[in-house]
Amino acid sequence: MLENFRKKDAPRPGYTPESSPFGRMQEALSHAPPPAAAPRHETPKTEPVRTDATPVAKPTEKAEESVSKLIVGPDIKLKGAEITDCNTLVVEGRVEAAMESRVLQIAEIGEFVGKASVDTAEIRGHFDGELTVRKQLVIRASGHVSGKIRYGRLSIEEGGELAGDIGAIGPVPVPPDNRAAPGVKPGVAPR
Repeated sequence: MLENFRKKDAPRPGYTPESSPFGRMQEALSHAPPPAAAPRHETPKTEPVRTDATPVAKPTEKAEESVSKLIVGPDIKLKGAEITDCNTLVVEGRVEAAMESRVLQIAEIGEFVGKASVDTAEIRGHFDGELTVRKQLVIRASGHVSGKIRYGRLSIEEGGELAGDIGAIGPVPVPPDNRAAPGVKPGVAPR
């Protein structure tokens, strides 16, 4: 029964999946030999007992932020969802949803329809809806973005398309101060 789940789909013409860190990790794990069991005659290592009240500093591992990544694979359709608590959304299929995230990546064959608010976005496929990118929006040569688009910075490769209500997110303008410095009349430059 499990063999049905492990079969790979026939490759689709014209589609070559991008090599992602997740895919490379899965491949490495699937070909890795099982970890060797520790010999039974070894005694577990213990830390020395401390008699003072100073707390024992544990070795710090790399403090990595937990990474929540959702990959919507080819031929997968996700509709009517609100995606939350996701750091990275990778769209290789079709997503119709609303989301708040840090990173949005749409593959060449991917489509996103809906509302998204992210820090960075890289679009190789299609986006249609309301997109707010607080930092960097990158539209690759095969990317098509339409709808209400707001961005911090914008990069479009030759061939990429952007259409709709488009605007930059700029710094909030500070209203001019109508109060003049003491001894200076409004509208008159000091000497």
